[in-house]
Parts: sequence; structure tokens; C-alpha cells
Amino acid sequence: MEDNKWYWWEDDSTLVFNVLGTPSSKKTQFLKPYGNQLKISVAAAAEKGKATKHLIKFLAKEFGVRQNDVELVFGLTTTSKQFRIHNPKKLPEVFKQ
Repeated sequence: MEDNKWYWWEDDSTLVFNVLGTPSSKKTQFLKPYGNQLKISVAAAAEKGKATKHLIKFLAKEFGVRQNDVELVFGLTTTSKQFRIHNPKKLPEVFKQ
């Protein structure tokens, strides 16, 4: 897992990372790493998985993949989540730091 313990490559084509989501924010955006998680603000309410669905759409766009390529490992209705991105076409800047 090297220095960036909040994300790692499972193999050559699958990126895994932990998220601490902040629902009901003004804007959906990457914030900064916080321990072993990446903080992400989400512009959707935390009710019945709405914020998670919104976050999946956001991640698909940011990584240049289809929504089906964004796999929620755990955390459907909690703020702590883990995602797998299969075959990301691009890497957001926060993952390059």
C-alpha cells in the first residue's frame, strides 16, 4: 500500500480506495486525504443511499468509466465507504499527489 494508505492498486487495472463522504454539501468534489480515507463532499442527501448513488455517478465521470465500472465494496448507507474502479481511463489529481 506504500505511502498513500487510502488507495492502492489491486492489480494492473483495478484501483481500490477508502472514502469518508460528507453528504448534503453544496458541491460534489474531492477534498483531501484524511488518515486512511479520502474526504469527498457530496451534493446529495444521505437518505436511502441517494448520496452514494450520486457519488458513484461523480466517480464514474472523474475516472472516465461507466457507472458499472465503479464498484461499491462496502458503505451503501454510511459515510465510510470503499470503492473499486475497474480500468480507470483517467486518474484525478488527488491520486497523483
